[in-house]
Amino acid sequence: MKPTVQQPAPVCSKGMMARSLFSAISLTAMLLTLPLTAWVEALAQESETELAKKTQNPVADLISIPLQNNMGFGIGPNHRTQNVLNVQPVVPINLNSEWNLITRTILPIIKQPNIRTTDDDTWGLGATTFTAFLSPAKPGSVIWGVGPAVQLPTTTDNNLGSRKWGAGPSAVALTMQGPWVIGVIANQVWSIAGNDDRPNTSAFFTQYFINYNLPDAWYLTSAPIITADWQASPGNKWTVPVGGGFGKVFRIGKLPFNANCGYYANVVRPDPTGADWTFRLQIALLLPKSIFQ
Repeated sequence: MKPTVQQPAPVCSKGMMARSLFSAISLTAMLLTLPLTAWVEALAQESETELAKKTQNPVADLISIPLQNNMGFGIGPNHRTQNVLNVQPVVPINLNSEWNLITRTILPIIKQPNIRTTDDDTWGLGATTFTAFLSPAKPGSVIWGVGPAVQLPTTTDNNLGSRKWGAGPSAVALTMQGPWVIGVIANQVWSIAGNDDRPNTSAFFTQYFINYNLPDAWYLTSAPIITADWQASPGNKWTVPVGGGFGKVFRIGKLPFNANCGYYANVVRPDPTGADWTFRLQIALLLPKSIFQ
């Protein structure tokens, strides 16, 4: 008997594979484009001026994805420069007709100079801070939110901050009067768990913001970040900057962005690790909350 020979399975030609791949990519692009078009059209109904005031409200009903870059100059005897890029998406979640939950995450990407040298740097991630503000869906003249702040040990090097879990309270309050948006946001975080070889931490953060909105979606802004490290030695706990800058909401096509820059001088700073002054540059992509609905 002749042995039975199993016939090979049909093999797709290169042309068939290319057509299938093209069809899959086309279908995926169509599915992604449909909701994105709807999101962009939703924001296209709002003027740049309206969006400018919304972006200045930390608990607004608006998704934003800011990239905030802070360059600190004049650190230590060698006048080194630190760079901190904060990736800080803000996502509102509608709980019911009366309450919103506004989530705010800050992930810092850091270039930390060695102040004893002129060219040694440490690159990596710092500790991530996640905040959730419970805020009224229909606020009065004073807009507010309260909730927890949680520190996640995403630090990749001991020189870049704590490797501890942390938690504490956070709050925000602001008011909008005509062209003015004035408010303050703050949190206090204590370490609660983590690497036993690392010291415990206790850190305070607050940022007041004063914005004056001008025609054509331009605005003036002052939003210094004030911090305190309660574990530091006396005289080196506080960093207190003063200054300001300007910004504008604009569109690329129909997609809105918010950009601003500012100069801040540190009138109080730890010695020798604090910067003399900071230049801040920020750009944020704005999206309607409806993308999650």
